[in-house]
Amino acid sequence: MFVGSTLFWVRGRCVVGVGERHLRCFGILLSREDAVLFGGMIMIHGGNVWEGEPTRWLDFSANLRPEGPPDWVVEAMQAALTDVRYYPDRAMKRARRGLAAYAGTPEEYILPTAGGAAAIDMVLQQRKGRVLTFQPTFCEYAERAAVHGRPHGIWQGECVPGDTVFLANPNNPTGTAITRNELLTIHQRVTAQGGELIVDEAFIDFCPEHGVSKDVQTNLTVVGSMTKTLCIPGVRLGYVCAAPDVIAALEKRMLPWSLCALATEIAARLPYHLDEIRQDAAVNRVRRERFKKQLSSLGAEIQPSEANFLLADFKQDMTDVARVLKERGILVRTCNAFGLPGSILRLAVKTEEQNNRLIHELEAILYAR
Repeated sequence: MFVGSTLFWVRGRCVVGVGERHLRCFGILLSREDAVLFGGMIMIHGGNVWEGEPTRWLDFSANLRPEGPPDWVVEAMQAALTDVRYYPDRAMKRARRGLAAYAGTPEEYILPTAGGAAAIDMVLQQRKGRVLTFQPTFCEYAERAAVHGRPHGIWQGECVPGDTVFLANPNNPTGTAITRNELLTIHQRVTAQGGELIVDEAFIDFCPEHGVSKDVQTNLTVVGSMTKTLCIPGVRLGYVCAAPDVIAALEKRMLPWSLCALATEIAARLPYHLDEIRQDAAVNRVRRERFKKQLSSLGAEIQPSEANFLLADFKQDMTDVARVLKERGILVRTCNAFGLPGSILRLAVKTEEQNNRLIHELEAILYAR
C-alpha cells in the first residue's frame, strides 16, 4: 500500500519504479488529491485505556507485547528504583552501550531518547524543507513537521535539497515491509536529489531482516522504540541511529537528563536478552497467521503483515461493531482517521486466548446484524 509516482504497495510488497499515481488498499483506488487530503488529517492514537481503570480493557488498539513487559524488564525497573534519587547520567553511557549492542552499531552512532516520539521530533529539527511521507502512515511525522514549521506532503518519487522523506518499516497501519535492498535504493534516489531518508523501525523486531540500522550513513537515519517489543509505553525508551556527526548535533539540542532511571536500566540490559526478543517475534508470527485465518473465516480480507498487528477489511461499516465491542470491554482501532474506509480495522495480535475472545465477540455481533 503506497502513494507515489515511483513507489506503491501491491500484494503487500513495495514496488519500485512503477508510474502509479494512486493509493491502492484492498482494491480501493484513491486519487493523489485524496491521498494528500488524507495526509493532512489528524489521526487518533490507539491505547486509550484511561476511561476508567486501564485493566478493564482487552486492548486490540495498541500493538504491544500481549503478556506485558518480560520478567527481565520488570526486574530491571525494580533494580532501578534505587537510582531514582539521583540525577540520571547526562551522557547516558550505559543506555547508549546497551542500545548500540541491540542495534549492532558502534556507540557513537546511537542516541537514546525518551521514547520513539522524542526521536521523531528530534530528527525533524535538523532541516527546514518539506517532510514527505507515504500514505497511509503514522501521524506523528506530519504533526511534528507542523510543530517545527515544516510543510508536509506526499512523496511522489521526487524531492529537493532540504527535504526529508520519512517512512515506517514495517508500515503502520498496514504492517507491510520494504526489504533492506529496496530501502537502500530509495536512499540512493533521495540522496541524489539532495534530500535525506529517515526510517522509523518501531516494529523492526518482528522482521529484523529488513532493518537498516547497520547501514546508517550520510542522509540515512533510523529512529526506533522499545515500546512495542517490551510493552513499556509508560517508560519511554527510544533511540536515534545515525552518522556520528548527526548524533553529535542532535545531542547538543537534547534536554539534559532526558532518560529516566528505569529506561536506562532496561536499555543497559538489552544485550543480554536479544534471544528472548527473537523468540517473542517467532511466537508472534505463529499467532499472527492463526489470527489471520480466524479473521478470514469471518469474511474479512487481510492485508499481508510482517508486524504484530493486522489490517482487516470486513466489507461493511464497522463503526457500530467497534462501539459494541467497547461496551463489552474490547478496544479496536478503526481506520477512517488514516483515510481508510470504515469497513477496516487495525487489530493487534495478542495471545491465542485473547484473539479467540475477540473472534467470538465478532461472530456474535456480525451474525446478529
